[in-house]
Amino acid sequence: QVQLVESGGGLVQAGGSLRLSCAASTRTFSINTSGWFRQAPGKEREFVAAIRWRSGNTYYPDSVKGRFTISGDNAKNTVYLQMNSLKPEDTAVYYCAAARYYSSSYYSDASYDYWGQGTQVTVSS
Repeated sequence: QVQLVESGGGLVQAGGSLRLSCAASTRTFSINTSGWFRQAPGKEREFVAAIRWRSGNTYYPDSVKGRFTISGDNAKNTVYLQMNSLKPEDTAVYYCAAARYYSSSYYSDASYDYWGQGTQVTVSS
């Protein structure tokens, strides 16, 4: 069982930045892909970013491309989400997730086996 613990959420003004962290209880070499998702009130959970640990390849939807950056630190078993130029529409609970095996559907929450508890990000206008 892998446990994921997120941190770094909070309240920020539009245009500001936040960095989220997600620490895993297991070595990252046992994880194929780490991802970040978010869920705003009344909306479905949506894909935000993903990283393949072996290749370092990263993926983003158009809504965050150029503003968000996902990265990983193998030594710390931690994945990060750097969020810049934040907008009020980025307000949501952000979840990190880990997939044990490769899936081409990195954008689908069904591809992930483990989830963190979530951290609130609120962007004021």
